[in-house]
Amino acid sequence: MIPLSVLDLSPVAAGSSGAAALRNSLDLARLADRLGYTRYWVAEHHNLASIASSAPDIMIGQIAAATERMRVGSGGVMLPNHAPLMVAERFKVLEALFPGRIDLGLGRAPGTDPVTSYALRRRQDAGGDDDFLQRFQELLLFESSAFPEGHPFRAVHAMPQDVKLPPIWLLGSSGYSAQLAGIVGAGFSFAHHFADYDPASAMLSYREAFKPSATRPIPYAILACAVVCADTDREAQRLASTIDFNFVRRQRGEHLPLASPEEAEAFPYSAAERALIARNRARLFVGTKDAVLARLEPMIAATKADEIMVTTMIYDHNARRRSYELLAEAFGLHPQT
Repeated sequence: MIPLSVLDLSPVAAGSSGAAALRNSLDLARLADRLGYTRYWVAEHHNLASIASSAPDIMIGQIAAATERMRVGSGGVMLPNHAPLMVAERFKVLEALFPGRIDLGLGRAPGTDPVTSYALRRRQDAGGDDDFLQRFQELLLFESSAFPEGHPFRAVHAMPQDVKLPPIWLLGSSGYSAQLAGIVGAGFSFAHHFADYDPASAMLSYREAFKPSATRPIPYAILACAVVCADTDREAQRLASTIDFNFVRRQRGEHLPLASPEEAEAFPYSAAERALIARNRARLFVGTKDAVLARLEPMIAATKADEIMVTTMIYDHNARRRSYELLAEAFGLHPQT
């Protein structure tokens, strides 16, 4: 089977805390490392009560220090929120401390609502609503020291200067992101877990657009999926009810900690809300390990994915651990002793 990885948003459960969610991420990372997962990426989101992952660079350092084998990275750093020089220096420091184990995944969206996005950027000179390309180009120029003669940044160097940036990945949920990743010769990760765009179309267009770069001679595409795996289908469906309820709440503008399956199953959904849930369920992979694998295999074939990255946003941490254990068995990973 192809490599299997983790995308972690540090979910916050109702009645628990953000601090507990972050400690759970460290615990899950240690487990994933032992199980043989390839990489462990942490997300960047802001002002969401259900997600504690707001500072991926800090968590990457903590997770890399707590593990031994996996690559650890950002899924991703939301570049509109950050000065490119700051991103370059933070990831050079991480690469210096954990050489050959760090990934720099970059996203085009702010990972939050417009007001919070403004609060994140208000002390920066923002050139426009969507200045991702300018920021991305600036990041690359800091890495290559290729600012033109007379540019004010020509003498500015991202430190430590003798450490290269880790591999760059572009994250996306559309055809535009896929083509951009291909044109610049970066790795690409498609967010099937929330995208409405066809994953096969995006990932194949990435390969068609790919141009070899100094850091990546051939394309490499990751398919990120939302998965809930359990020992029985009934238990998997019960656990996934938390995702259903969270999706409905978010459509209402309610960003609350993750509800228990008991609360989710007892909620009186309207017919319209049940239709929303059914639509979202088409993106989810829920069931026993055999059932999940049977649904994933055609998707892997259609997208020509080089790797699967799994996110599991459920209420119970032990159930989340079990889900990743079962997936490791399904994909034939080799646990480390």
